[in-house]
Amino acid sequence: MKKCNGQKFKAIDFFCGGGGMTCGLRQAGIDVIAGVDFDGNAKETYEYNNPGSVFIYKDIKNLWSNYFERNFGVSKYDDNLIMVGCSPCQYYSIINTDHSRAEMSRGLLINFARFIEYYKPGYVLVENVPGIVTNKETVLYRFLEKLNALGYKNMVKEIVDMSQYGVPQNRRRFSLIATRMDGVKVTLPKKSERVLTVADVLGEKNGFQKIKAGHKDTTDFQHTVAGLSEVSLKRMAMTPHNGGNRLSWANQLELQLDCYIGKDDIFKDNYGRMWWDRPSPTITTKFFSISNGRFAHPEEDRAISIREGATLQSFPKDYVFKTNSIAGAARIIGNAVPCEYARRLGETIIKSQ
Repeated sequence: MKKCNGQKFKAIDFFCGGGGMTCGLRQAGIDVIAGVDFDGNAKETYEYNNPGSVFIYKDIKNLWSNYFERNFGVSKYDDNLIMVGCSPCQYYSIINTDHSRAEMSRGLLINFARFIEYYKPGYVLVENVPGIVTNKETVLYRFLEKLNALGYKNMVKEIVDMSQYGVPQNRRRFSLIATRMDGVKVTLPKKSERVLTVADVLGEKNGFQKIKAGHKDTTDFQHTVAGLSEVSLKRMAMTPHNGGNRLSWANQLELQLDCYIGKDDIFKDNYGRMWWDRPSPTITTKFFSISNGRFAHPEEDRAISIREGATLQSFPKDYVFKTNSIAGAARIIGNAVPCEYARRLGETIIKSQ
């Protein structure tokens, strides 16, 4: 583990999910003491892939501020402690389909601030959707005021596209690193000289054998893909390779969907194929479904597989998703912070001192 002033950098990953942020920070050499999340379905995945990092199955609103002090020996005012808060973002996301879940996610950042106030860690790290900045009802500004009042006046914050940071995916997110320490210059990671594309990480040359819709991979590689109906297979067959979309069969009565008749200018990415020579679109929790975005393989007549989605999120290929369904694995993957971006964030914090 990397050390600062002879001490190990350590972190607590709030809203950790299946461990994307934890994985990246560990790759950077940071000791992630624990991850906190109220999604019990993510626990096995988190702990299996991040041995030594404890999954705390708790609602942050019901977690005592001194929990980590009492159970892990975490000290207050530890300059080497990083508190990470990548709270669920449904309320501020442009893809908002569940109003009740969205309302529950609205104030989680303020709950996270309670632990910052109690422990005064050396660093605070936040990642969230861009809407947390632009939404008129956002709690971000209250959170920033709280950070400032607590002495975290040294900070950097920006909306970034992770395709510029080693992730083969167009994924815009708000990032913040703050410290209360004087003389420490915090920055976001440097941008990559080259943007990775789908072809750089997927395809046969990268270990992904050709498969058909409905293929089930019983190994830990999890190259499993959702099935397709007969009519959707016909749609895929008529969708041009490498970036084709549903407009190629819009005039075929047996293939066109009623909801799209006369509406060629909306949701054009649905049923679309990815491009080999571009980063993928944002990997959501529904990436296993061709009807939910441009999630079809560039040339095979199917959606991308669980492993392909995880790879586009920069998870290591030996990261195993311990779920009983495609939808469950996709939810963990789509909600995660890409590991490579998390690794770079960790290394940037380490180098700041």
